[in-house]
Amino acid sequence: MNMKLNILKVLLISTLGLIWSGFAAAGVVGSKHDLTTATGAAQATTAVTDEVCVFCHTPHGGAAGNVPLWNKVLDTNQARFTRYSTLATPTFDSAEIDVGSVSIACLSCHDGTQAMDVIINRPGGSDLVDNYNPAGTDLDAAVGVMTGSPVPTLGEDLTNDHPISMQYAGGGALPTDTDGALSPGPFGDPDFNAPVKDSINLQPVWWVDGPVGGTPLVRDKSDMILYTRADSGIQEPYVECGSCHDPHNDLTGVSANSVQFLRVDNTASQICTACHIK
Repeated sequence: MNMKLNILKVLLISTLGLIWSGFAAAGVVGSKHDLTTATGAAQATTAVTDEVCVFCHTPHGGAAGNVPLWNKVLDTNQARFTRYSTLATPTFDSAEIDVGSVSIACLSCHDGTQAMDVIINRPGGSDLVDNYNPAGTDLDAAVGVMTGSPVPTLGEDLTNDHPISMQYAGGGALPTDTDGALSPGPFGDPDFNAPVKDSINLQPVWWVDGPVGGTPLVRDKSDMILYTRADSGIQEPYVECGSCHDPHNDLTGVSANSVQFLRVDNTASQICTACHIK
């Protein structure tokens, strides 16, 4: 009996170890968002620093905006972007506002206008004394702009990409909706699933429950995150790059051809059908 129990313990520990290793492997370190030579899989890497997070974040002196401690220059010149709305398609029935929030952070690399290793606050030395440059500093001349088509380089013409900085469902979700419940609408476009509304730090937040994993009506990493913006005069949920993408999770799927950095694997288009009623 003791031998059987010991074998079961070994099997259980081994199984838990495999499960944990699966979770531990998902992240930025070693992913295509890692620009360090030691561990990175980005299209270009550098030995100038081994700090993985510094290419996006800094503990001090980050760029002003809604992105936490962003360490890259945020160019908010809207004139350089060609927006989806310029197509004037009759199916696009949401208000579209300036590219901002998390999307402008993604585009600070993915529009291909500045080198991937240009950062505001260089690592090492006297923080915010020797290494701070609000205009950005190129750490390694060998690391250039993003290349590739259509991904990872989106460019400045966004007409062939999913709309961003647009009202979710054509508007209709309101800050007065009940916390912890589906927004009742009505929505400007009825072909969307209702988002869940809640409050965090007294601010309204919305998301769409993900198709797999997670707890219904509770915000999880596998949910489609919506971003609260007040550009249209009232706080409401908007679709941004981070609605479908999680930049900190490179292992999103179960399929062999899974796209990295999605919030969930897109098997059977479940990323699309999480929001769109099809």
